[in-house]
Amino acid sequence: MPELELESLSHRKIHPDEDIEIKKSGDAVEDPIHQALTDNRTRKQKNTEKIQFAALCWCLFLAGWNDGSTGPLLPRIQDVYHVGFTIVSLIFIFACLGFVSGALANVHLTDRLGFGKTIILGAVLQIIAYTIQSPAPPFPVFVMAYTINGVGIALQDAQANGFVASLRNNSETKMGLLHAAYGAGALASPLVATQFSQLRQWSFHFLVSLGIAVSNIIILYIVFGFKTQDECLRLLGQEVSEKNEDEQSSFKQILRVKAVHFLAFFILVYVGVEVTIGGWIVTFMLDVRGGGPSSGYVSSGFFGGLMLGRVLLLWVNKKIGERLVLFLYAFLAIGLELVIWFVPSLIGGAVAVSIVGLLLGPMYPVAMNHAGRVLPNWLLTGSIGWIAGFGQAGSAALPFITGVISSKHGIRSLQPLLIAMMGCMMILWYLVPSKRHD
Repeated sequence: MPELELESLSHRKIHPDEDIEIKKSGDAVEDPIHQALTDNRTRKQKNTEKIQFAALCWCLFLAGWNDGSTGPLLPRIQDVYHVGFTIVSLIFIFACLGFVSGALANVHLTDRLGFGKTIILGAVLQIIAYTIQSPAPPFPVFVMAYTINGVGIALQDAQANGFVASLRNNSETKMGLLHAAYGAGALASPLVATQFSQLRQWSFHFLVSLGIAVSNIIILYIVFGFKTQDECLRLLGQEVSEKNEDEQSSFKQILRVKAVHFLAFFILVYVGVEVTIGGWIVTFMLDVRGGGPSSGYVSSGFFGGLMLGRVLLLWVNKKIGERLVLFLYAFLAIGLELVIWFVPSLIGGAVAVSIVGLLLGPMYPVAMNHAGRVLPNWLLTGSIGWIAGFGQAGSAALPFITGVISSKHGIRSLQPLLIAMMGCMMILWYLVPSKRHD
């Protein structure tokens, strides 16, 4: 039988670049023949891949933990520092500065320092930020720490996404699981942050974050060290093609690709919607629906749905097709936002928020997978790094806009704002090319 299988495969002409094309050409399913041809690695190599992937999942868990902490703490931050919606929203603006700076620096740092040093640098910056925030310093210093944290998260997010997108075996499933780890962090942190928000030493929540950040940098150093991405991939038994001078992942070349811009702005709006819901839904439930201190758990419900959606809906993505399924999810999410807006029910709203999280969950990993299909392979890591880093700015810019509008029109304006953002998301996804244009 093995001889027959090899003989049948020998009649098939394989282009040198087909290993990329087979994987990326399908809408959601990788070619099983490609898997059979390439996954002949040793057990040690497969175990190394699992360990590396687990380390990156923990890295994304911390990013989710960070984003999920903000919502339950916002009312307490306003109370402690005596600031309104607009001033407290500076948290998001300073975080935005960090995300954009990290995204801009990522391509150059990757070329100069390599994967290992860049992702560890990001982890160091997070440790610095949480150390500053733990003693509840004056508000300007507290807010400035969000910029440092933003740079750190942007670097780690870019490197982790680029690394997983470069994997040859089941990269689409791994991308979903990677971002499910983000959802798990964002699910867990509101449970802890809600408790700390009711304590006198509320800022000690950042000591918990600091502990996770320290464990993150230790794991990253042990697993990756200061190796480049190519060196790490070779440890997995994955062949890495050498780049010539014309195929260097320069920032200028990345910005010449139209698909990069559409994907970057789609991710920016998506992440903005995600963090705006997680960050402001607690305030909405408190002020509009009359919820008590336990309203912080609504944020956990949203991020719990986000995590589950990235795993449970994988089969739906494959069945319908990743490009089309995003339109379906967006339509359903808009419908549920209308329910939250017009139905004056605390419990009903909380359940609807969780289902919105479930529907939004698959969108980020699907977009990253699609990037692998429409972008040139030799620009893929740098491009995904820019898309992920630039997109993280949405987690700061859109929640800030929400805060400014809420200071004038009240937090009731949250739902129409979210519906408008989701509509914008659908338009941007429509503009993203469906095929690679070489």
